[in-house]
Amino acid sequence: MDGNRRYAKKQKLEEGSGHKAGFLALMSLLKYCYELGVKYTTIYAFSIDNFRRRPEEVQYVMDLMLEKIEGLLKEESIVNQFGVRVSFVGNLKLLNEAVRVAAEKVMIATANNTKTRLLICVAYTSSDEIVNAVQESCREKWHGIKALNGMKNDEIQALDGEMSEEYQEKNPGIKLVDLEKNMYMAIAPDPDILIRSSGETRLSNFLLWQATNTLLCCPRALWPEMGLWNLVWAVLKFQRNYSYMEKKKKQL
Repeated sequence: MDGNRRYAKKQKLEEGSGHKAGFLALMSLLKYCYELGVKYTTIYAFSIDNFRRRPEEVQYVMDLMLEKIEGLLKEESIVNQFGVRVSFVGNLKLLNEAVRVAAEKVMIATANNTKTRLLICVAYTSSDEIVNAVQESCREKWHGIKALNGMKNDEIQALDGEMSEEYQEKNPGIKLVDLEKNMYMAIAPDPDILIRSSGETRLSNFLLWQATNTLLCCPRALWPEMGLWNLVWAVLKFQRNYSYMEKKKKQL
């Protein structure tokens, strides 16, 4: 085996072990969140931008994701132990069919769990979420106006996407509430704390719309190294800044 092949194999093994370690860290942190009384936990599992990585790495992550998603359905999984409702958030049609079907099964199977909620952002970027919300809001307004004019559903479908002068005149406009209703993350309140591991201080196209009044914590620990202390530190920091942040919210 030549040097390049040995290096590629070593790199693949390191990436694989890193992804697995990251999943184990997630399970531990989810348990800690439950014990601390955190109602909503959202993780950034796979960005749309990640599809640009090497095909073999993307395929490995998809295979690992499928394995772990199917594992969530097992009786002894943390999801069933703690009554966690799981929601996959993002442009799910970009996932391969096996992963998408598995995700849908988990969402159906945990739909009645009410103790806590885990939102897994896959095939997600905030840019895509905002664009989708705008498109859905425009579509709803367009259909609503045509319905008010007495048009039938098939006629509305035929005209879907057009922006006639008549529409421009009668359209009441897109409001903030319309966009927020159509966000992927509309199923959860805006986050109180956003933890960005590895000491990074950028949001990497994650929850840009929702993080306006969110406390950003940037521990130096890599994601697989994240543990209870990192979570407690973030909670304590939030508590210390709670009064100030609430005051800022009221000024908006």
